[in-house]
Amino acid sequence: MTNTYMPEGALLGTRENSEYISSVEGLERAMNEGRILEGTVLLCDSRMRLHLDLGGVRGIIDREEAVWCRDGEQIKDIAVITRVGKPVCFKVMRIAKEGERYIAKLSRRQAQLECMQNYLSRLRCGDILPAVVTHMENFGAFVDIGCGISSLLSVDCISVSRISHPSDRFSVGEKIYAVVKLIDRDMQRIFVSMRELLGTWEENAAMFEAGQTVAGVVRSIESYGVFIELAPNLAGLAEIRENTRDAQIATVGEYVAVYIKSIIPDRMKVKLVMIDSYKGTIPPKSIRYFITPEKTRHLDYWRYSPEGDRKIIETVFS
Repeated sequence: MTNTYMPEGALLGTRENSEYISSVEGLERAMNEGRILEGTVLLCDSRMRLHLDLGGVRGIIDREEAVWCRDGEQIKDIAVITRVGKPVCFKVMRIAKEGERYIAKLSRRQAQLECMQNYLSRLRCGDILPAVVTHMENFGAFVDIGCGISSLLSVDCISVSRISHPSDRFSVGEKIYAVVKLIDRDMQRIFVSMRELLGTWEENAAMFEAGQTVAGVVRSIESYGVFIELAPNLAGLAEIRENTRDAQIATVGEYVAVYIKSIIPDRMKVKLVMIDSYKGTIPPKSIRYFITPEKTRHLDYWRYSPEGDRKIIETVFS
């Protein structure tokens, strides 16, 4: 038996998972095989136990089995109660009949510990993996990289185009790809990045041509011009023209229509002219990946800037 260590929720709708959790016999087989399964938490009781309905069997995850903690850490109640209504992974530890009903004691902690030992501890810097955004702070997004174990994707590693908050790029629950940037073996923490998967300057610039009018997002306003994101890894500069309404058009976070005046590869510059703004709500574009685990499993080196450019933007994975 080989378990697959994916972000929580990946197994929930699969036929195999459904077959295991649909009967007492299936749960017993999963227990004997050491299988990692998933179910949705219905409630957290006054004893901080998580309850799941597994095909007529009541699944219970005790507080001390709800979260795997790193050395020296303590379980926080918020980490338990925030699982309500969400999928969780678990291993079946024992099954007993109480009255007319079967009770299955489950452990999310054991599933996470196995994930850490058999999967996450073997990752190397540069490995590319799937993840799911779980929550966001000003400094970055926390992502599930396997069985509910979190990794930090700092805001400066999300894309080359700078954003003010991860919500500018993501929504909670969104499935993404990330690359392992740093591993702290002592603290048992993994930090990830994303910008290396979103294309080089040349790859992004190739999607546009001088003379086109396209939509962009205002990311910052400076005295000398407005930086407008055309793609997550590509921004251009629109100068604020005198005696125009450019200053009124530009508001950070809003969409604007821009005319592409020129694209200059040897200076990594895209010159723009602002045409108009859009004040309504526009659904965020889906992220385009130039590198995915299906294409490439590992990166040793990534360079954003064109060859020969004096300004070098690169990542060396070590």
